[in-house]
Order: sequence, then C-alpha cells, then structure tokens
Amino acid sequence: MESATSFVNDSLNGIIWNVVPWLLLAAGIYFGLRTIFVQIRLLPEMLKAVTETPKGKDREGRDLDEEYGGISAFKAFTISAASRVGTGNIAGVALAISVGGPGAVFWMWIIALVGGATAFVESTLAQLWKTKDEDGNYHGGPAYYMTRGLNWKPLAVIFAVALSLTYGFVYNAIQTNSIVEAVGGSFNTDSVAMKCIVAAAVAALTAMIIFGGVTRIASVTQIIVPFMAIAYILIGLLVIIMNITEVPGMFALIVGHALGLKQVAGAGLGVAFAQGMRRGLFSNEAGQGSAPNAAATATVSHPVKQGLVQTLGVYFDTLVVCTITAFIVLLGPAVSYGNDDIQGASLTQSALADSVGAWGTHAVTFILFFLAFSSVIGNYYLAQANVEYLTDSKLVMLLFRLGVIGFVIFGAFGSLPLVWALGDTMAGTMAIINIIAIVPLGGVAFKLLKNYNEQRAKGVDPVFHRDMVPGLKNVEYWDGSDPVTRRSAEDLKVADHPDQ
Repeated sequence: MESATSFVNDSLNGIIWNVVPWLLLAAGIYFGLRTIFVQIRLLPEMLKAVTETPKGKDREGRDLDEEYGGISAFKAFTISAASRVGTGNIAGVALAISVGGPGAVFWMWIIALVGGATAFVESTLAQLWKTKDEDGNYHGGPAYYMTRGLNWKPLAVIFAVALSLTYGFVYNAIQTNSIVEAVGGSFNTDSVAMKCIVAAAVAALTAMIIFGGVTRIASVTQIIVPFMAIAYILIGLLVIIMNITEVPGMFALIVGHALGLKQVAGAGLGVAFAQGMRRGLFSNEAGQGSAPNAAATATVSHPVKQGLVQTLGVYFDTLVVCTITAFIVLLGPAVSYGNDDIQGASLTQSALADSVGAWGTHAVTFILFFLAFSSVIGNYYLAQANVEYLTDSKLVMLLFRLGVIGFVIFGAFGSLPLVWALGDTMAGTMAIINIIAIVPLGGVAFKLLKNYNEQRAKGVDPVFHRDMVPGLKNVEYWDGSDPVTRRSAEDLKVADHPDQ
C-alpha cells in the first residue's frame, strides 16, 4: 500500500501538480480581468439568483415550478454543494494544514477568490449548451460544451470518462474513508468490525438513493447540506468566540507561513502553496468541470444566472465552511506540521474537543457523516450525468451504480494517504482538460455576461434567446419557446418601448 501511495504521489501527482496550480491561477486571473471581476462585482446578484424560481404559466395554463424542464436554481445549487461540501471541508482542510502548515489556508482562500471567475464561466457555458431529454429533464456540462461549442468530441469523451471514474468511484471512496476515520476517533477504535459496519451502512443508504433518480437526489441534498453546514458553522463560531483573543495571532500565522515570512520544518512556502491549491480544488472544484453538470439542470431565464449561483457555491464552500475548519484546527492544540503523522478528520476532532470538550469529537463525527454521505449522493449525480452522455445503456448504468457502491465499501478499508493521493490525481487531470476547453470558449461567456448586464440596466429580469448573440452554433434549448424565457422576452419589449 505504501509503494502504491508513493508512486501516485511522487510520479503522477508530482507531474500533474507542477502544472495545475499555475493553470488554475492563470485561467482565473484571465477570466476575472475579462469579466471585470464578476466574482466580486455581482455578489448581490448571486444571492438573488440562488433563490429564484420559475414564474408564469406554461402553454396549458399550469403554474411553472421546479419540475418544469428541470429543477430550481436552489436545488441545482444544493446538488453541486453536496459534492463540494463534504470531507474536503473537514478532513481535507485538516490534511492540508497537517502537511502544508497554516499557510495552506491562505492559498485555499486565493484559489476560491480567483477560481470564482472560472466557476462562473464554466457553469454559464454549461447552461448555454444544455439539452433536454424526452422526459423534459436537462443535461449538460463540460462534455456537452466541448462537443457542441468546440466540436471536440474525443476530448469530451475523455473528460466524461475521467469524471465518471473520479466522482463515481475515487471521490466516494474518500468520503467513506473520512467517515471511518471520524467514527474511529469517536469510539477510539480502528477495528475491522467498525469499518465493516460503516461500509455496510453507507453502502445501503447510497443504494437506496441512487436507484431513486435525480428528483430524490435533489430532495435529499437540499435538506442535508444546508442543515449540517449551518450546524458546523455555528460550532465554528463558538470556537472563535471562546478563543477570540487568539484570532489576530492566528491570522498572522496563516499569512506569515503562506508568504514565507515564517517557516516550519517540512512545511515551507512551496508545500503550503501546493497543499492549499490541492485541497482548495478538491473542496470547491472551481475549474474542475464538475459543478457545471449540476448547473445545467436548473431552470433559469438566462445562462449567466447559474454562473452566478455556482460562483456563490465556491465562496460558501471555501471562504465559509473550509475557513471554519481551519480556525478550529489552528485555535486548537499546536500541530506538528510537515511530518509523517498525516491527519485528516481526526485532527479536526481533537482540535474541537480541546476547545469545547469531549462532545466536540462526536459532533464532528455526526456532521461529517451526513456531509460525506450527501457528497456521495452529489458525486454520484455528477458522474451519472457523464455516463449518460457516453451511453444510454441500462446495463452500463446498472454496472456503474454497483461500482459506486463497491467503491463506497472499498473506501472504508483503504489507507488515508492513498485515497487522497488518487483523488488529487483525478482532480488535477480533470482540471487540465476542462481549462483547455473553457479558455477558448470564454469569449462566449463574456458576451452572455454583457447581454445580461445590458438587460439589468433596463430594469428587467434578464432573459436569453440564442439569436441575441450572433454566431452561436449547436445551441439547442435557448430558442425562446419556453414559457420562462418567453415571459421575460415580453418584459423586454415593454422596457424597450415603454410608451406602447
């Protein structure tokens, strides 16, 4: 097991992660400049877009709701958040600090702020090139905009396979692995019996959900994710209040280690940078090409609205939930950074218990279990969307679902370093492929944003029809026939001709 971990980390990740951080930063800065930092400038619009629901009536006179042609913007947000908010926020952040020192937290913040623009572009593109099946459900994501926007079918197939394997198998193994670590910390055991019980429980729950379809997935995630995330945030705020006098020193520690002003053995500037980027990407997934699969399922009147919603998801994940974990760890007992004693969820547990008492250990276990389980569901949904892109075979889908359950079980028994190393390999590979696609397509997203801003300036609810941006090819949905966009189009005419 150690030799496999060494090969993945030293050989594969050594190559991939010499490229990925710089690629993500370059793309994020480019998109930020071209959109005049949309990820900061339109923050109020993000808060508005995430709560929007379809309005009006369809051609038969029925009220529109989230079941018309897709799901609501909020449900799409929770599906992507279910994938984002999970072990990466609790175990992943602790792992980053354990290996890379406090400076890793700073670089996680940076990748979130810079990556917000990338998340906006990729999710806007996913909405533009989404498709609708015979049951009225939307499908879309990187594989679709690579095929329809760039005519790069071979690259789309490679990406779809990579995402299916990453989110269906590897990432779900990580979720179960972290649950096992947390349960072991609560009950002070590392027994095979405990691992078997956890594996069986998570596998059974997963099977119940993934055989129930997208509606059940959305229904589960929209309840679990907000509730558990808020509970965790409240616990984190309690820790901050209890250690308020140490907060200024903690910020100095983070910035000092991040910029090389302070060094610790084995956790210098380079290690902090690499770990912050890896864990930040794993957690918020900006530029990785996963969230766009959920973004494409939403019913909205303009593609930009889902771009804004998914940017907000990046902030919620990293700047809020990940930051809470970082504060819990750094306000806890002193951590020996950069040694061989790599810790994930157990480090968060021990730090929280140090601040609030023994119940903190069990609180982390409880919250992590539900966040990790919701991540399994969210991950499955993103993977399923790409399997469906590759084939409509029911047998393939059945085998894929059985494979998901198998890897959920495998994660309970794999070693912590190995499963995280595999996750890094797959995340980096997906990010490289996705960035290669969205950079040349960025111009389309910029035009959509310009169209959105022009309509906002008129005081109307922005709507998009594909003829608003000349030269677009292979855009299937945005033809103005949908009641959601047709209603807004009528509003536009009034705004253009107020005297009529």
